[in-house]
Amino acid sequence: MAYTWRPDRTRPSVPATASPDPVTAQRRRGFWLRTLHQWHWISSAVCLVGMLLFAATGITLNHAAKIEASPQVDNRALELPAPLLETLAGAPEEGNAPLPPAIATWLDDALDVPVGRRPAEWSPEEAYLSMPSPGADAWLSIDRETGAIEYERTDRGWVSYFNDLHKGRNAGPAWGWFIDVFAIACLVFCITGLFLLHLHARQRRLTWPLVGLGLVVPVLLALLLIH
Repeated sequence: MAYTWRPDRTRPSVPATASPDPVTAQRRRGFWLRTLHQWHWISSAVCLVGMLLFAATGITLNHAAKIEASPQVDNRALELPAPLLETLAGAPEEGNAPLPPAIATWLDDALDVPVGRRPAEWSPEEAYLSMPSPGADAWLSIDRETGAIEYERTDRGWVSYFNDLHKGRNAGPAWGWFIDVFAIACLVFCITGLFLLHLHARQRRLTWPLVGLGLVVPVLLALLLIH
């Protein structure tokens, strides 16, 4: 008897590899482009002025020795009124504590200087108050026996003022918070820019060579020329 071979119809067929849907891929790419562009321009708008400030002061700080400054010194001598002199009797003999509110208010008006609640250094002979600020240094001393006041302020100019803002020197907690927010905005700006470079890299062949150059140059300078 002759047998005829027939293919096994019960064997499962191997499914064909599904090709990615180009429409879905295009929509996904468009979504990320829109999202990254939105975060990129928002972060750039937030940190634009700050970035200009820090970039310019980076140059002035790098050449600080070549930039001449003409410090302006303001020295004044006053005498504390007798009623206020009596309030010093209740002040601490030693340690750090703010000036009595009445004396601080009087100094605000007499010197046109915001004394506020800055801590003063107290000793049996005097109260010494350091009042540094961006671009300037100032101090004030009060003789506890005679009430003689000596005030001196040294202003180093606008370049020094902006340089100190760059470093956050004597700028207060509000400026410190601004620097933190500015740094976060810069991170968002750079990270979203990196992802946008990735999305556009196919159409721009120099993208990754330029990114690599931006990495290699400072690394080589740090390894070879900084001692």
